[in-house]
Amino acid sequence: MKIIKTTYLIIAFVTAMVAVGCTDDFVEVDSFDEDSENFFNTEQDYQDALVAAYDLLHSTYLNVMLGEIASDNTLAGGESATDVPGIQEVDDMRHTPVNQQLRDIWTWMFAGVNRANYILEFKDKIEFDGKEQILAEATFLRAYYYFELVKWFGDVPLAVDQRFLFGDQDVVERTPTSEVYAQIEADLQYAADILPYTQSQDGRVTKGAAQALLGKVYLYQDKFVESAAVLETLIQNGPHRLLEDYSIIFEQEGENSAESVFEVQYTDQEGAGFGCLQCSEGNVAVGFNGPRNYTGPLFDSGFSFNVPVQEAYDAFSDQDLRRDIAILNIEAWAEETGATYVEGFEHTGFYNRKYIPRQGDLNTGDQNLTNPNNYRAIRYADVLLMAAEALNRGSISDDRARTYLNEVRDRAGLDPVTASGNELTEAIYEERRLELIGEGHRFFDLVRTGRAASAINGFTPGKHELFPIPSIEIELAGNRWEQNPGY
Repeated sequence: MKIIKTTYLIIAFVTAMVAVGCTDDFVEVDSFDEDSENFFNTEQDYQDALVAAYDLLHSTYLNVMLGEIASDNTLAGGESATDVPGIQEVDDMRHTPVNQQLRDIWTWMFAGVNRANYILEFKDKIEFDGKEQILAEATFLRAYYYFELVKWFGDVPLAVDQRFLFGDQDVVERTPTSEVYAQIEADLQYAADILPYTQSQDGRVTKGAAQALLGKVYLYQDKFVESAAVLETLIQNGPHRLLEDYSIIFEQEGENSAESVFEVQYTDQEGAGFGCLQCSEGNVAVGFNGPRNYTGPLFDSGFSFNVPVQEAYDAFSDQDLRRDIAILNIEAWAEETGATYVEGFEHTGFYNRKYIPRQGDLNTGDQNLTNPNNYRAIRYADVLLMAAEALNRGSISDDRARTYLNEVRDRAGLDPVTASGNELTEAIYEERRLELIGEGHRFFDLVRTGRAASAINGFTPGKHELFPIPSIEIELAGNRWEQNPGY
């Protein structure tokens, strides 16, 4: 059951934080604010505002999809070369500061920041039992959204315990990435100290989620000692484990399992239109990823975006149990089952099976816009592989690194790795690709480890490590901000 359901319409009139529509305001800030100081008078007010802060997690479907398309794992696909031009541009490494999808990521992530900061701005207004946990969850969410922003854009405006408001565009500057990372670390350390390892409601942030994200944040900065320490603390003390059967992880029965450290909750209860995709309570990426005009067993149709390439499929050995669970070989499937489909643009013969529509998923809604398949944002397998990388690259312990790596490989039906040093590093990199394919991590793994230029066609070093700041944001800031290099 999906517990964190974000019906934020009931509190929109009091949150007055961020408009995530199509206006041209600085980081999409809503100027209407007259009632905000009259809010936060009850515990329920804080709970409602927290639900609204969780709500923007739904929009991260785009971050996940583009994180694959920008990498060497998948192609844009779609119906034609002009189907969602912004996605096609990212795929071909020819995106510009007027790319709509990149602007959406900027806008939606700052919407999440503002909603979390709205709670924290009024954290001292009243006292009640359980308030500290609400504040810890809001602090984690701020860190989560800011981590997405620095991954995509580098230096970004930083606000702590206060909202961006109308007029701030005249004074706010971009904050150096190092300072943003320092705030993210502080936020996650605070959340990890306060939150429990288990929550009574699925989808709420836990201590393990804060520790795992903190370990990832350290890893992205090559702080290997710190990363290994916090990730091993989670491994040794947390409640998580690998599921024995990899095939169920991405099915409905695998949601919120022991392997899920943090999971974005989706439902099919509230829909949206193409003019407001971020309004959907469902996982929009699932419909985008599905086969076009599909008829047959198990799956449903979609728009044939984000199609895996042959090289990614071939990266799996024949013995790897994950290959045909992670990637749907549609031609082999059609021959086996009699299924039919229409080939889309850049057809490769493969689909991201982890996140394509399943028959029977929906009770209501549109299968393409309100799919209830949760996004497994942080899996325990990711934690094990991050710990292995930190231990190996930090020259801390190749023995422990192999232990964690081989735990993941064993479930996949593969022989253990015995390598050390640089050979072990390469084995960990490859295992991350295979284990996490289709989950949105690949582009950023390649960038942070310096391998993007050799892996991604059209990638220009010194430019494509970051994406461009939307030009409208620079204009609204009075052209004070410098654009990212190369754009």
